[in-house]
Amino acid sequence: MKVITHQDIVDLNISPLTCYEWVSHMIANKSEAILPAKISMKLGLGTFCNVMPGVVMMSDGKQYGGVKIVTRYPDRNPSLDSKLILFDAQSGEIKAIMDADWITAMRTGAVAAHSLKLFAKENFHTVGMIGLGNAARAFALVLSDAVDKNLKIKLFRYKGQEELFAERFKNHGNLHFEYCDGYKQVIEDSDVVVSAATYLSNDLCEDSAYKEGVLVIPIHTLGFTNCDLFFDKVFADDTDHVKHFKYFNRFKSFAEVSDVINGKAAGRENVRERILTYNIGVAIHDVYFAANIYNMLKNKNVASIDFGSPKEKFWI
Repeated sequence: MKVITHQDIVDLNISPLTCYEWVSHMIANKSEAILPAKISMKLGLGTFCNVMPGVVMMSDGKQYGGVKIVTRYPDRNPSLDSKLILFDAQSGEIKAIMDADWITAMRTGAVAAHSLKLFAKENFHTVGMIGLGNAARAFALVLSDAVDKNLKIKLFRYKGQEELFAERFKNHGNLHFEYCDGYKQVIEDSDVVVSAATYLSNDLCEDSAYKEGVLVIPIHTLGFTNCDLFFDKVFADDTDHVKHFKYFNRFKSFAEVSDVINGKAAGRENVRERILTYNIGVAIHDVYFAANIYNMLKNKNVASIDFGSPKEKFWI
């Protein structure tokens, strides 16, 4: 059994486009995976522990299973932390215990970028962003490489994070930043709104702030429950992960993203539709990433007892 650290994974220099390809593969092949709903335990205000199991099929026919544990403690730096146990689903042999912070951030950002490319109206050019941590940075990395056009990125101004974010991406010539002082300023006139805020106590804006044709991607599902009631279409990466939502039975239209990819459900059908995409973050992406990373490292000596999780708030 290998112990794979954060730095072991970072040193592989896996490209954003590879992450995009990995999530695209799993979305298209979701029906071949085993995906129980995650167990979410609320431990206090803004504090939680999620346990996420799944089994995936690799392109060579080999099956891997995994269980990821994600915790959020607001006073910890970073507040989010995750570890993953990877096993051979055919033999039951534990293959690796690995730090999963990089995996969590990059698969989350890549899935959000996948939803943007799939559901944004064709002529989109303005993206509003709220919550500018590692998941948002991962999204921007994939977006910059996967979308071949100049984009205006509206950043919610919060404790200087917007300036750090813009500095991080100053060499990405197709991303052009401006700062906004309120949620409404971020949302109104944006073609796409991406929120990676890990804690929001209320919905962000009244219905009128969301223009026709907007795509909203709430990475952590928070802040947009009013949109559930009047948006034209709602999509999610897995039905079992959203069917408990307060307004699930009142969605005007609902389908899984994988069904759109596989031609079983309609995606965007015109430039006026308001679309909401709940990328809950499902374990099959984590396990698929972990299996690929394990196979890249299995012939290297990476055994270590120190996971080396990132201590800095921003490490992407």
